[in-house]
Amino acid sequence: MIRRKGATGNLPLPLEDKVEILTLLAAAPEADLRAKALETLQGWNRAELRRVMASPQVAPEVLRFATEQLVEKHEELREVLLWNPSLPSESRALLERKPLARLEVTEAVVGPSSPSSPEPLPQPLTPPLAQASPIKPEPLPELVPEPAEEEMAVEILAKLAAGARIEDVTGASVEAPPEVTKHDDELTANDRETLIEKISRMRVVEKIKAALTGNLETRSLLIRDPNKIISRAVLQSPKISEMEAESYAAAKNVSDETLRLIAANRKFMKAYVVMRALVNNPRAPIDVTMPLVGRMKDRDLKGLALNRNVPEVIRTLATKVIRQKEEANKIKLPGKK
Repeated sequence: MIRRKGATGNLPLPLEDKVEILTLLAAAPEADLRAKALETLQGWNRAELRRVMASPQVAPEVLRFATEQLVEKHEELREVLLWNPSLPSESRALLERKPLARLEVTEAVVGPSSPSSPEPLPQPLTPPLAQASPIKPEPLPELVPEPAEEEMAVEILAKLAAGARIEDVTGASVEAPPEVTKHDDELTANDRETLIEKISRMRVVEKIKAALTGNLETRSLLIRDPNKIISRAVLQSPKISEMEAESYAAAKNVSDETLRLIAANRKFMKAYVVMRALVNNPRAPIDVTMPLVGRMKDRDLKGLALNRNVPEVIRTLATKVIRQKEEANKIKLPGKK
């Protein structure tokens, strides 16, 4: 029952885990289960697939499966996969050998160039004078639609994670307003008001640049952006301090996805204060906080067990861990079990 539910992508798990489970089920012995899992993956939201395949933390098996099974129908995944440093070498070689889909689409529209073509397209009528003049042929129009802005943002993040500069990725200089680049202690009240107004008018690429290079005030505004790509960019900023990460982990006005990203970041999770803030945040997903309860210190465990703001299952687990520690610390007398 659970395997069939997993094959439809309906398990209550993080997006990355859902995709990984689907790739495993797509290789299951049962033919109907394999077919359903593959159908679910091929029909998955394109922006979400790009986001998963752009992550360097995704399992190599998932990247290998995407190369062999998904790129054919999701050509936009090709470049994202190639930019992922975790892509296995054999998958990279396979992607680099395969011709671009744009050429395949062009051939489908214009027709094959082989002499066996039964009905070649008629040549346009051209005046004799024009035939003699060395006019270069017009380039073929773009046949593949431009990706959505969010998909472009995912691609940008993937390339930045691989070490590229944002100017190189976008092909143009991305300027940030002066309020974004000012030091935090230089911002005035008027600067903060202007900053809010200017951020609301920024394009996605501009927000990504601001999230990566901006000041604390800018990041604190962008971390709450409804676009998940922007909050992901904030968390990739090299300027985030431990104290700032702790404030995000404790925030009640950030998305579940943001809290999941904090939990998945090894650097943040090495800081005990960040982990403690995340566990005590009532907005944090249960499947994220449950594995962290066992790492809590005794004093914080007791506070967590009494915290009425967190889900009951977390309080119950904290109480259970406390009892287990007390039992383990009891001195066993000789002759008693």
